[in-house]
Amino acid sequence: MEDLVTRHRLTTKQYLVVSSLLFGLFFGAGNLIFPLHLGQLAGGHWVGAAVGFLVTGVLLPLLSVMAIAVTRSEGVYDVGRPLGAAFALVFMVLIHATIGPLFGTPRTASVSFTVGVAPFVDKAHQQVALLVFSAVFFLLAFAFSYHENSILANVGKVLNPAFLALLFVMFLVAFLRPLGNPMSVPATSAYLHNALVNGFLQGYNTMDAPAGLAFGVTVVHAVRQMGTKSGNQVAKVVAKSGMVAMGAVAAIYLLLIVTGAMSLGRFKLSADGGVAFTQIVNYYGGVFGQVVLAVLITVTCLTTAVGLVAAFAQDFHKHFPKVSYHVWLALTTLASFLAANFGLDTIIAWSTPMLMFLYPLVLVLILLSVLSPLFNRDSVVYFFVVLFTVVPALGDMVVAFPKVVSQSAFGQMVAAWRMKLPLASMGMSWLLPAVLGALLGVAVHVWRNRQEAGAGAVDD
Repeated sequence: MEDLVTRHRLTTKQYLVVSSLLFGLFFGAGNLIFPLHLGQLAGGHWVGAAVGFLVTGVLLPLLSVMAIAVTRSEGVYDVGRPLGAAFALVFMVLIHATIGPLFGTPRTASVSFTVGVAPFVDKAHQQVALLVFSAVFFLLAFAFSYHENSILANVGKVLNPAFLALLFVMFLVAFLRPLGNPMSVPATSAYLHNALVNGFLQGYNTMDAPAGLAFGVTVVHAVRQMGTKSGNQVAKVVAKSGMVAMGAVAAIYLLLIVTGAMSLGRFKLSADGGVAFTQIVNYYGGVFGQVVLAVLITVTCLTTAVGLVAAFAQDFHKHFPKVSYHVWLALTTLASFLAANFGLDTIIAWSTPMLMFLYPLVLVLILLSVLSPLFNRDSVVYFFVVLFTVVPALGDMVVAFPKVVSQSAFGQMVAAWRMKLPLASMGMSWLLPAVLGALLGVAVHVWRNRQEAGAGAVDD
């Protein structure tokens, strides 16, 4: 008889709880500013750009959580484990460093400052203001994480819905009083012919696919705590809840992209989505609207920062136990504070090359994990796919660096070699090699299985 625990079905309310958890984990600072800026970049070509963005910004994060559920992993480390302990450890460090103190966590403070504080500070004093703001911001993040206090999380349960409600009010006003026609505003040159691919690459900036690998275990654990123990049932619950959560995220993305495109009817292309958001809110809501949204987005970003620094400290303490949780927490908080003071534009400029390298690896490992039951999670398939992916991904990283690296003699040499690869001009030079690696890996897997089956038959 099938175990009653295995057959346990969640109620609609429980599904909504899991959906809410997924939404809260994925919707942060970057999810607001990058689709808005994408709309400005794509202009009248926003439809194709939106499709590409939704693949990396919605589908991949959902699959990343599914990968954790299917492989029954306990975190990022386990996802890379088929390639050996050394690779898994390096992969974990790269993921946590990227979504943590190097780029993701500093961005929570820099977005809050750009949207909430910068409009009220004279340009001559903005660097000092950013220093003070980020110091207070990360001291609070450290304090809440240190004491493992749930106050901020509880406040977030109230303020996050309030923020989303005000965001939808902005959408409503923006569509009732549009600044321009989103189908006729001009697009930047990169989006005239390759809107879908460029939208796909812009989705890297959300960092949600690698974050899904880091936070996926939290979701899976929550589902199991509700009484669902079977691996297949957990995967089904995650999939159903994920569709609801990521459907909501997709709707917000689409509205932000269209709003960004419409804003070109009045404003020029902004340097980043934070500036664009400030311009739009000021136009429709004035100073009062700006102040209210500034407070809400700051608390929302602070909640995200608390989760990121705590996740970093917990995972690093687990794998490097000689250093305490509190020391790791202090290190990641301090590093995030220092990185935040380089400013939002600099953070984005230097995070892009890292994401150009990391995202292809994340993507193939997610797909390999989800499909792993088909080849018994054979390490040889992982080996060939990752090997054929990592080399061109390194080339994509080098050419994506700011000019100080990409225009150097080394950068130009790499660029010349990289342009010989298919799809390199689109920033997708890794794609066909990854497919070739998958075909080769599966072929070796099948051949080895047949060899073992033949050897077994001879022994009999």
